[in-house]
Amino acid sequence: MATKKTINIPLGSQHISLLEPIRFNFSTQNEKIVDVDWDVGFVHRGIEKACTTNFEFKQVGYVVARVCGLCAITHSLSYTIGVEKLLDHEVNRKIKYLRLLMLELDRIHSHMLCLAHVSENAGFEGMFMKIMADRELVMDIQEAISGNRVQFDYVSIGGVNRDLDLETEKLLKKNISLLEEKIDDLIDKFTNNWSLSLKYKNIGHLSKEDAYNMNALGPMARACGAKIDVRLETSDFPYDEVGYELVLEQGGDIHSRNMVRLREIKNSIKMVRNIVDGVPEGEILEKVKGKPKGETFMRIEAPRGEIFYYLNATGKSMLQRVRIKTPTFSQIPAMVNVFKGANYADAHAILASFDPCMSCTAK
Repeated sequence: MATKKTINIPLGSQHISLLEPIRFNFSTQNEKIVDVDWDVGFVHRGIEKACTTNFEFKQVGYVVARVCGLCAITHSLSYTIGVEKLLDHEVNRKIKYLRLLMLELDRIHSHMLCLAHVSENAGFEGMFMKIMADRELVMDIQEAISGNRVQFDYVSIGGVNRDLDLETEKLLKKNISLLEEKIDDLIDKFTNNWSLSLKYKNIGHLSKEDAYNMNALGPMARACGAKIDVRLETSDFPYDEVGYELVLEQGGDIHSRNMVRLREIKNSIKMVRNIVDGVPEGEILEKVKGKPKGETFMRIEAPRGEIFYYLNATGKSMLQRVRIKTPTFSQIPAMVNVFKGANYADAHAILASFDPCMSCTAK
């Protein structure tokens, strides 16, 4: 009996299906992937070191926002709330609501970007362009609220930098209503279109047990039925007041990951409406005195899963240690496991469904 020949096929670090540089080396037999080697270290920028050597603690919140343009609010919030804990300061409810508003808008536009690239890698170029055009509705809202389009620089120690005025509130409500109609249409297409999503049922499968064992996070875990979401546990944001719902699917495949993101967008739209309608009275920026001392950690549910920040301070202007663990880095074992046994032809769609962020991972 002839021995199967193993062929090594590289994907990356530069490839048409990749948003950012990452390298996979697939060992294949008869077009089935049997082993995977990976390298995620192509965009290292030394941000953690810079936060403890070049910038004072009051500036670091704006530095870590540059870890990732898609999760800028999540990174700056994680750091800022951690410092506020070290300074023994809890902000008022209005500030918590405004921070949560931007956090959920971040989730919407990030999920839409992922769905656009899933469509593109599935060969649905027209859908990619449509989703990216619809995503502008969210980008316009965030720009109106923060004054910036990508690097929002909205969060400060002790509060936020801009209030929600009447004109911005009107724009938000109008755009969110338009967006909800478009998301309903997307859900219909992803539910019923063979080329876009149905053909990916049972492709890129991750079991619920493997999700727990391999530290899967975010939509990747929830698509397997795993109840993994920091929003279930946190008391730093008023999720219990604004209509948060845990979204689960059971398939653990590309199709299920698509549906989790679409349903989470719907839930985020609901939360955004409730936040705007229920913003309490209060100041948007409170004075916080002192310099941080001690150590703490902060967890926030980013669009891709849990972001973990560890801070160590000695009462000086500069921190002693800033450690950032991002969801893509945490999920690499699960990602590698999903590739094994899949057809090489499906690798691009599987990769897009992970929604990996190399900017966050290598930082």
